[in-house]
Amino acid sequence: TVILFLILSIPLMLVEFLIGKKNRRLRDVQSLAVIPCVFRLILWMAGVKITVKGRENVPTDQAVLYVISRRSYFDILVGYVTVPSLTGFVAKKEMEKIPLLSSWMKLVNCLFLDRVNLKEGLKTILAGIEQVKRGVSVWIFPEGTRNKNDDPLDMLTFKEGSLKIAEKSGCYVVPEVFEQHFPKIKPSHVTITFGEPFHTKELPPEVKKFPGAYTEEQIKAMLRLQLAEGQNL
Repeated sequence: TVILFLILSIPLMLVEFLIGKKNRRLRDVQSLAVIPCVFRLILWMAGVKITVKGRENVPTDQAVLYVISRRSYFDILVGYVTVPSLTGFVAKKEMEKIPLLSSWMKLVNCLFLDRVNLKEGLKTILAGIEQVKRGVSVWIFPEGTRNKNDDPLDMLTFKEGSLKIAEKSGCYVVPEVFEQHFPKIKPSHVTITFGEPFHTKELPPEVKKFPGAYTEEQIKAMLRLQLAEGQNL
């Protein structure tokens, strides 16, 4: 389905690129209207049903930094059909080499992070800060890679640098969790929960220097609550 879309959408992609040269905001809105439709189709084909909790926690009048523990191939699909505003996610640099897919990723404000070259990585963070300032939210996976551990509470250490976009732009951080969908595609009822937003500058002094660790604990607390409620993670 994805390959078919990428091929058939080449004319549309070219149109959006041309529109973006004159009106980037219009390009963002139009591109982010197309992609969720494709993702909804894929989720429907996979038998995925979605319940959203905590949507009221997400500020609708400003861009935010979404922070999530990545455990799934479908997390990006689920996210794009549930977040209430313009959004782009931080992807690994290697994905920029994939023809057509990378072009659409750029149209929907994705950023490509070089995890080896620190100088290039800093450029991506700066681009993310500018993106937030122009009203486009950013999704980031602070573990740096997909977490394949069976226990949802067994997370990889959150990288402190992953919160720099929020620290430098002053935007809210919104922790986010939903169920595991790895490695097989299977029919599932996914519950996505948006946690309480916070500003890194307003954190207590004892945790202010380590916002990544603080966010990790917030996400773990949300996961514990869902486990206590008997949800399948």
